Amino acid sequence: VDLTLLLDNGVDLHSFQPSADDMIIISDCDLLIYTGGESDAWVEEALANADPNLAAMNLLDLMGEDVKEEEVVEGMQQDEHSHDEEEEHEHPDEHIWLSLVNAARLCNEIAETLGTIDPEHGQEYAENAARYIEELKGLDEEYQAVLGSAQRDTLLFADRFPFRYLMDDYNLKYYAAFSGCSAETEASFETVAFLAGKVDELGLPCVLTID
Repeated sequence: VDLTLLLDNGVDLHSFQPSADDMIIISDCDLLIYTGGESDAWVEEALANADPNLAAMNLLDLMGEDVKEEEVVEGMQQDEHSHDEEEEHEHPDEHIWLSLVNAARLCNEIAETLGTIDPEHGQEYAENAARYIEELKGLDEEYQAVLGSAQRDTLLFADRFPFRYLMDDYNLKYYAAFSGCSAETEASFETVAFLAGKVDELGLPCVLTID
């Protein structure tokens, strides 16, 4: 497999727009894998201009009814843009890959699709996927072992929060400054004060941020 990742290191997924060179890469590929959702709205145009035989995998679609809605928890600051009441709607949480359970499921789907496109190596794709899924299961067991003896079940993020799927997998609670796809970068005084109060109230030993 000749694999290309369109996003460079440090590029924000939520604001990515493909360059002309990226569009050429897409038009020439055999399989395009993308998360889906609002952050990947550009993909629809890219596919419209690509070879109709190009295979494409929308990972959110593959998750079906298991896609969670982005949620706003107590103290979380919402984006400072207004909507008419009719325009208010829920947003799917796009960060599906941050769950080990979801990652295993999606790896299996990708292997099956690769096997369909390239049946000559289908067995290899299946075997490689099975080995990696075993690694994911091992990591999941490590998480469960640590949490089984943990003194706390709450995490606090002074940042965006993309980990809802991971938190739900292990029944963890959380507080955060912003939702996972928030465009906000500066927390209000009220948000900072609320989170600081929670750190004290819960006796949390650390505050998490995202690089």
